[in-house]
Amino acid sequence: MSKKAAAAAFEVSVEAGNGSAAAWLDDDGRPRRTGTVWTASAHIITAVIGSGVLSLAWAIAQLGWAAGPAVMLLFALVIYYTSTLLAECYRSGDPVAGKRNYTYMDAVRASLGGAKVRLCGAIQYANLFGVAIGYTIAASISMQAIRRADCFHEKGHGNPCRSSSNPYMILFGVAEIPDLDQIWWLSIVAAAMSFTYSAIGLALGVMQTVANGGFRGSLTGVAIGAGVSSTQKIFRSLQAFGNIAFAYSYAIILIEIQDTIKAPPPSEAKVMKKATMISVATTTIFYMLCGCMGYAAFGDEAPDNLLTGFGFYEPYWLLDVANAAIVVHLVGAYQVFCQPLFAFVETRAAASRWSDSAFVAKEVKLGPFFALSVFRLAWRTAFVCVTTVTAMLLPFFGDVVGLLGAVSFWPLTVYFPVEMYIVQRGVRRGSTRWVCLQTLSAACLVVSVAAAAGSIADVIDALKVYRPFSG
Repeated sequence: MSKKAAAAAFEVSVEAGNGSAAAWLDDDGRPRRTGTVWTASAHIITAVIGSGVLSLAWAIAQLGWAAGPAVMLLFALVIYYTSTLLAECYRSGDPVAGKRNYTYMDAVRASLGGAKVRLCGAIQYANLFGVAIGYTIAASISMQAIRRADCFHEKGHGNPCRSSSNPYMILFGVAEIPDLDQIWWLSIVAAAMSFTYSAIGLALGVMQTVANGGFRGSLTGVAIGAGVSSTQKIFRSLQAFGNIAFAYSYAIILIEIQDTIKAPPPSEAKVMKKATMISVATTTIFYMLCGCMGYAAFGDEAPDNLLTGFGFYEPYWLLDVANAAIVVHLVGAYQVFCQPLFAFVETRAAASRWSDSAFVAKEVKLGPFFALSVFRLAWRTAFVCVTTVTAMLLPFFGDVVGLLGAVSFWPLTVYFPVEMYIVQRGVRRGSTRWVCLQTLSAACLVVSVAAAAGSIADVIDALKVYRPFSG
């Protein structure tokens, strides 16, 4: 056989081998994706339903039966619509064969580029830092609530059963120092826990409403009068917008979820739009039930955290189960949400600039199978310490949740998806569609600023009587 013939035969055999391998790969060379509309819906629902659901009864109490459910429905519609815009940006150019964007930041970089990428990164990482603080506060309050529920059961509801949340914040912080990002089952457990405590909160709300003999609350919510000034009423109503926005927040992981959907046909965008409709509808029904039943149970006295505000005292063991589920969920959620920030510092900021540093590169062997990175341990410990100390300074669950929801809602859920969609689909400046999209963005900006102002005002009020580190 000549060299030319041998080379041709070799090429044929390689192509045949590649053909077999290609059956297991997608167009970008990565393992073939197998996600469907149902798996994508499940991912969104488990990502969305979290500790934010516990503040919805308080949010509806500020707005009342007339405005509360209507505002929740309005947020659901806006988030559904902007999510469909974001789904269009998974592939650049052609919706079927265009280049894939694997993360939210990749999509911003491909469509907008330049300073907007840096702005998006700053907002994203600042939001993740805030989420870490919020989760630390929520987890410590739930741990404290377990102790108080047992105390109330033993000593009676009249006993103050006071305790500081600071030791529990420190305990939660210590639990977050180990690197748990490779424990694949952690997110599954966390999702199961979120459904557990949400369902318990809903069931207790229904039971309390039945025990009351009917629904409590009013059309306009908390009344101006004893203990509530007109200014407080306005600011708390605005903060309620932020609480609702936080409960629905998932835009930042939508692209990652879309990246699990199998290749066309139909296009990933079409599948994701259908999944978004199913998941937002399911979540809204669940949120309506939890928020409305919580308000129906407690009326204007609804606590800012349904399971730790002690509207419920019995059965105490069920409260313990629910609060333990919250803690387990937040341990996993903290790790999952903070991974992008950890990765940014460890792989880009550190390794790229100080790759030759012994402190960055050094690993300590702990047994035959485990190596500990000194830099990673030091950086993550420092991060956990900073978020824990900040949480101890601002242990106000409802206010922090409202502020996080307000600050992240407009830029991450509305502004960037709208701007990317305009570039991706070539929407002409000044056209009717362009004007409508910009009007939506401007309206949501006003809502975000107002909600942030309401949350900040409430934090300032709380700080007037709060002593740092007093718990």
